[in-house]
Amino acid sequence: MIYRRKTYTIQPEKLDEFNEFFHTYLYPNQLKHGAKLVGRWVNETHNEITATWQYESMNHYEEIEKQIRKSALHHKAKQRDLGNLYLESNQDFLTSTAEPYAYHPPKHIVSAATIILNEADEVLLIKGPRRGWEFPGGQVEEGESLHDAAIREAKEESGADVEIVKFCGVFQNVKSSISNTLFLANYVGGELTTSSESLEVGFFPIDQALEMVTWKNFRQRMEYCLNEEHHPFYVAFNQ
Repeated sequence: MIYRRKTYTIQPEKLDEFNEFFHTYLYPNQLKHGAKLVGRWVNETHNEITATWQYESMNHYEEIEKQIRKSALHHKAKQRDLGNLYLESNQDFLTSTAEPYAYHPPKHIVSAATIILNEADEVLLIKGPRRGWEFPGGQVEEGESLHDAAIREAKEESGADVEIVKFCGVFQNVKSSISNTLFLANYVGGELTTSSESLEVGFFPIDQALEMVTWKNFRQRMEYCLNEEHHPFYVAFNQ
């Protein structure tokens, strides 16, 4: 593994604007192409931000950068007035002194997502800014149950109040250390609304909804949740 330490010098009053730029453009583009964010910090005077990224090798980093430079998100980012956003930036590369040992326990991400049905047997979908049409879901917070996380994410991303019907199974992305737990739920109320994570929200017939969901194996996740013959399921994959 190698680690890239990227440091930006900013004007303190630009902190919120820079954070918005990072989470809209830099962070999703790096993750999409295979990088992992180890951590991101700001100093006490709020004029220096440091992000540390993890890559499998220098070749891996160079290939990711090549793909990012070709991406539409990168070209959108370049349209921003970056000279007004930060004063300067620099980076260097680090290797761990711990390998093959470890100074910290393995880090894993657990998420909870919900397939939500209304009385007409239609599926609730949200249209995200990166992945297109999908079902509500997100990372489980510390001290939160999977059940509660599924309900919270549905409310935050769609405005829907839901009642969990059953736990369906798990899709595990082994390479990225992400375990996605999946639930089936009924829509019980709440006004459907968009959010920063959902550009559009709506209910759709099952067949139409399955055709609309095109991001990676998300359609398969829906199909498994909607077919009780698969319950409970465990699917491991590498992406």
